[in-house]
Order: sequence, then structure tokens, then C-alpha cells
Amino acid sequence: MNRFKEIREDNDKLQKDIAKVLSISQQQYSRYESEISQMSYEQLIILANYYNVSIDYLLYHTDERKPYPKSNV
Repeated sequence: MNRFKEIREDNDKLQKDIAKVLSISQQQYSRYESEISQMSYEQLIILANYYNVSIDYLLYHTDERKPYPKSNV
């Protein structure tokens, strides 16, 4: 299960809006929400940055929305 649909709806966005952010078709984004296809790591980064959450939050590995602090390394 993923949070893609949940977080999209919480932000009052349509699938086509998020597809545009990811530079993909609405149909491809729909496949991600339906778990027919998996998002690439690069797309997860874009989505996490867009929503200002961690990738772990998007993938239900945590309920903490706050992204991790950036490393100085």
C-alpha cells in the first residue's frame, strides 16, 4: 500500500497535477496509485520534495511526515 492517493487528495490535487510534476502521463501516475507499477527512486525524491515529506512516509515506513534533516557531509 502507498500514500500517493491519500497525500494527493489531502493537498487537493488531481492525478494530472502530480503527473505534470513528475513529467509523466496521468495514466502512468494512476498506475502508481493503483500499485500496478512502481515509481522510480528519482520520482519518489521529486514527490517527497514536492509534498515536503520523507520517502519513508510516502511508502508507509513511518507515520512521521517531517522529512529527515539534510546532511552536511
